[in-house]
Parts: sequence; structure tokens; C-alpha cells
Amino acid sequence: MTATEQPSSLISTLGGRYYTDPDIFAREQERVFERMWFCAVRSSDLPNPGDFRTVTVGRESVIISRARDGSLKAFLNVCRHRGARLCTTESGSVKRAFQCPYHAWTYGLDGKLIAAPNLTSMPDVDRVEYGLTTVHLREWLGYAWITLAEDPPSFDDTVTSAVTERLGALSAIDGYEIDELEVGRRIRYEVKANWKLIIENFMECYHCATIHPELTEVLPEFADGYAAQYYVGHGAEFGSEISGFTVDGSEGFDKLAGVSDDQDRRYYAITIRPQVFINLVPDHVIIHRMYPMAPDLTIVECDWLYAKQVVAEGRDVSRSVELFHRVNEQDFDACERCQPAMSSRAYAKGGVLVPSEHHIGQFHDWVERVLE
Repeated sequence: MTATEQPSSLISTLGGRYYTDPDIFAREQERVFERMWFCAVRSSDLPNPGDFRTVTVGRESVIISRARDGSLKAFLNVCRHRGARLCTTESGSVKRAFQCPYHAWTYGLDGKLIAAPNLTSMPDVDRVEYGLTTVHLREWLGYAWITLAEDPPSFDDTVTSAVTERLGALSAIDGYEIDELEVGRRIRYEVKANWKLIIENFMECYHCATIHPELTEVLPEFADGYAAQYYVGHGAEFGSEISGFTVDGSEGFDKLAGVSDDQDRRYYAITIRPQVFINLVPDHVIIHRMYPMAPDLTIVECDWLYAKQVVAEGRDVSRSVELFHRVNEQDFDACERCQPAMSSRAYAKGGVLVPSEHHIGQFHDWVERVLE
């Protein structure tokens, strides 16, 4: 290889239009969010039969509800009569059934059509056939994951594989017993930026020394610019003077029972495409779920999960919440500063990734493949 053929330390990013073009966003809704597994709600948010929440997945509104047998069900939020929106609130509870506010077509918690004005005079109407349109659902890590695909992609190949690729083994996440944890705090962020900018930001730490003083105090190696996700199986180690993953480095809670000694005093980050971030620390877990609403608007829900006794006893979680809340605000502010420039002629061909960011190039390659 000659000197002129030496590879550059800089590689190109996606062009600016990938973050602003409504047509590209529409293709992402169809080919990404409506075809892949989407982490929708925390299962414990729907404890009783009739409890429901509506979520936007791609171009669809989806109802997720607790059925009478205790299972979770998911349906398109569309009345089969004339297409009216069935549930008009984000969350709530019904006693026995969902009733359309337009013509009173009524559906059981299993989605079956159970009543409608003059329905008895229409004996040829199949109540199952004209029930709500079912959406595939499965539970993992204490969350309901749904997919609008008629033929769902392999959950193992597209979701749990991200944990294996990041941590080296799926079993490495088991000790955190995430499905058994309780929500200690939830914060909802409205980020005026494209969803891909948020993913790119989460995947790298080249910016950490610049905008995350609290985080780099707790995780000193982040100041060198290499994120935890840069290395398979690597967890960023707490600083020697740091007692816990808190805003001031003070002691947190007891280590989660299943966390191994090798995982103690370490932070692990996992990206699960297309819209989930998992953050693992010894005494709690932080999970982000993104809801892309427009090319330049993303809703992010962030859950801080703790051992049941921490929540039940009303322990003060504010110092651990505050650390990552500040990180979130710092990151989202940075993404919002980038968004306006995505439409600039200076960014028409994109920017560049330095060596510690090169792994983001794999994400960009995936985006381009999906949209082809």
C-alpha cells in the first residue's frame, strides 16, 4: 500500500437530508418502526384488567392493555366500523370493554366485537372477524415489545442479539433481573432533534469531556473519548474515589442481588435498534425508549429502575436520578444544536467520524441498507 492509499482516520457520516427529509422519515416509519420490534410500555404500568396505554409506532396508534386473563394484548387503535380512533387518551382504564365514541361499537379486552347498535339484526357479522386488529406482542425485561409486521422478525436475531454483541453473552444481563425491578422515577423529554442524532450521541463518548463533567467525574475513562460500547464486554469502571453512580459520587444502594463481582463498580451501555438504550450499574438500571414523532422531534421516556424494596420503602433516589438526568439534558441539548445544521449546505454531504466514533459508521450502514 502506498502512502496515498493509507486509510484516513476520518470516515463520512450520513448526509444532512437523512435527518430532515420528510420522505426519508416516512420510509423509516414504514421500514424501521413498523417492521421491527418496538419497546412500547413497562408491563407494570398496566397492573389491572382494563388498564391501557396508547403509543405511536410509525404511522399507527396502538392500544396496549391488560386482558382479563392477566396477559397483555396489543391492537391497532382503530374502530373496525368507520375507522374512528377508539381510545382518545394516552392512558386510562376501562371496566369491561373498549367502546368507540362515534357509533358505540364495543370490543372486549380480548379484541372481539361484543356489541354494537342493531348488531343482533346483522347475524352474518362475524364478531371475531370484525374484532380489533391484533398486533404481535411479547414481554422481555419487564417491557411490552410489539411489532406491526405481519410476519414478525426473529426477536432473538434483532433484539436480544444486541445484548450478546455488546456484553459478549446474553446471560450477562440476567443478574440485573430487570423484569423484577420497579420504576423509581420516569422522566419524559421532548427533544427537537432527529432520532438518529440521539442514537449517534449515545453511542460515542468523544463529547463526554466537553459536556458531561458529572459523568466523567464518576467514570474517568470517559474523559478519554472512548464510550463503553466501543469494546465488546467492557464496562466503564467507577473512579477510585467514587462510591456510587450518583451525581456527587456518594454511595447509592446495595448492589442488585444477581450482579456479579466482575460487574460491580462498572457501567454498561447497550443500544437496541431502533429505539432503546439500556444502562446497567450495580444498584439500578436506566432504560430509554424513543418515540420518533417527526424528522425533527423525538419523545424520549427514561425509566430509572430499582430493587422492589428501594421503591416500596420510599428511599431517596434523587442523587442517582440526577446524574443521568443531567446527562440526558446535556445530550439532548447537544442534539438540538445539531438539528438546525442538518439542513445547512455545509452539511449536505454530512460530517466525519473520528476513530473513537468509527463504530457509528456501522449504524449508518444499517440505516442506508434498510432504506434502500
